[in-house]
Amino acid sequence: MLLDKSRRNVLLLAICQALFMTSTSAIVTTAALTGYALAENKALATLPLGMQFVAVMIATLPASLLMKKIGRREGFTVGLLIGLLGAGLAVIAIFNSDFVLFSAASFFIGTFNGFAQYYRFAAADAASESFKSRAISLVMAGGVVASVGPLLATTSKDVLPNNMFAGVYVLVSILYLLSIFTLRFVSIPKPTEEERKSGGRPIIQIVRQPMFIIAVLGGVVGYMLMSLLMSSIPLAMSSCGLSFFDTAQVIQWHVFAMFAPAFFTGHLIRRFGAQKIMTIGALLMGICVAVNLASNNLENFWIGGMLLGIGWCFLFIGGTTLVTETYSLAEKAKTQAANDFLVFGSVACAALLSGVFHELIGWELMNYAAVPFLIIVIFALFVMRTRSMASA
Repeated sequence: MLLDKSRRNVLLLAICQALFMTSTSAIVTTAALTGYALAENKALATLPLGMQFVAVMIATLPASLLMKKIGRREGFTVGLLIGLLGAGLAVIAIFNSDFVLFSAASFFIGTFNGFAQYYRFAAADAASESFKSRAISLVMAGGVVASVGPLLATTSKDVLPNNMFAGVYVLVSILYLLSIFTLRFVSIPKPTEEERKSGGRPIIQIVRQPMFIIAVLGGVVGYMLMSLLMSSIPLAMSSCGLSFFDTAQVIQWHVFAMFAPAFFTGHLIRRFGAQKIMTIGALLMGICVAVNLASNNLENFWIGGMLLGIGWCFLFIGGTTLVTETYSLAEKAKTQAANDFLVFGSVACAALLSGVFHELIGWELMNYAAVPFLIIVIFALFVMRTRSMASA
């Protein structure tokens, strides 16, 4: 009975993840172009998207602590209400050609995103130890539906006449409302007295664990590079003369590649270990860079985007699985918050600088800049695996 309830929660959280990522992929497809249209200084085109990731970073700690007090379901609902406010403000900003208000609206949307990142940890909380990696993976797999986000962005961008992309945020509002409805059926127990207490080891002791460091390093590099390159893909494709339809198709397949492997990533982690899967993820991102540098053809953007998505999936799910092995029940909230703060702090920096880098150094040099980070991850994983084998 417990297992059935666990699987039901995983299914519902996967639906919430699907709705969340569908809205996010629709926003990512259009945010840089909307910012470019609204901003006087075109180097600031990706600032609104960067503000989303800044908000994710800022929201991670209060979101985790709030859920520690009131529970996962109520916490997610609070985040969704903030996201609805942001979507409404985005529509108003586009109607009034207000870049500052659009950036503020993006911040509110990003605040909800900070809450939504805990869908994967909520699945782990509700799962047995043997089912934990698969629960995380299956919830993340819900994001495969998000591959329709760019298609929805294409069809909804002109819904409101003379206000291109305002319709996208009307669509986002609808998806948020559907998420609130779905959450009513999620049944995760309220935090126990032990979870509510501030206990366990000091956070500095937890984050100094080699396993935590490797987990965060994989998440930071994987998400940071994915954000840096994905945020610039619409700008790079536009500068190459490719159409918005082509851009939407590339982002659509990129998002599909981010989440489709999650259906089996949990099984691969159980069989081969998180470290091996994370290493493969880093190598795939390296191949992505090579494909991006080979040519600016549509096919290269398409293949490179898919490799970027698969590499991110392996690094992020592998890192999340490792994090769940580094804390006790009393340490859960602060450890998860520390992990997401570090990961999304780096993502915020990448998104904020993406437009600036694209203007200053161009698409090719941005890809070259990714290589040293991937080498560091692969080397760190190799060292940790070597030490683990020596200890065994």
